[in-house]
Amino acid sequence: MLTLGRAQLCVHQAFSRLLSTSACRMQHAQLSDLPEDQCILVDKNDKVIGEEAKSTCHIVSPDGNLLLHRAFSVFLFNSKGDLLLQKRASAKVTYPDHYTNTCCSHPLSTIPAEMIETDALGIRNAAQRRLQIELGVPPEQAKPEEMVWLTRIHYMDRGDGKFGEHEIDYILFLQKDVDLDLNPDEVSEVKYVKREELKSFLTNLNEPVTPWFDLIAKNQLPTWWDNLHQLHKFYDHKTIHRYV
Repeated sequence: MLTLGRAQLCVHQAFSRLLSTSACRMQHAQLSDLPEDQCILVDKNDKVIGEEAKSTCHIVSPDGNLLLHRAFSVFLFNSKGDLLLQKRASAKVTYPDHYTNTCCSHPLSTIPAEMIETDALGIRNAAQRRLQIELGVPPEQAKPEEMVWLTRIHYMDRGDGKFGEHEIDYILFLQKDVDLDLNPDEVSEVKYVKREELKSFLTNLNEPVTPWFDLIAKNQLPTWWDNLHQLHKFYDHKTIHRYV
């Protein structure tokens, strides 16, 4: 582990105070499974600068900041072009009961295959792993080489004021019919949504939507969705789209 910088130390102190409050007992129990998962810390240009426990990365510090780390968002479409959405489980520490895109998670610094930088192969390897963990998608049905890396976004959201997100988020598309076996600790329900239904679906939802999915749905997603047959025209691996 690298020596703690000022920002990391601030977050560690906030984490200790947070877990000492009775209101956070449930979150504390849930976080007990997280420390072995080491997220990849990056600077604003997505250069790796260290690693930190997943739990610490999602704590909002007293000054309102969160540690910037690498993440990915998978958008999985079936052969008809419908997008698979998930509702995050109630037990999730961050954004429980929120609707979001197919799968959202992090590559881990402790898995060498997820640290590969070339063509975002590490990110795609991580996506394959998490699709199986969250949704039960067999690895052979979500091969890294089948995933399309479009671009990256940088966003921050303070969530409930205790747990939030600050990520360089890789956007991955995959169009394939897959088998699902939901992990109830991760996902409470899923739904395939047609292109023309998305706006009304989100408008009429009784549940909140995750901030990263909200940003993507309101910006690039419609164009990308309309061009599933020619996504290569929209590759942008140099730009990091800023929403901070």
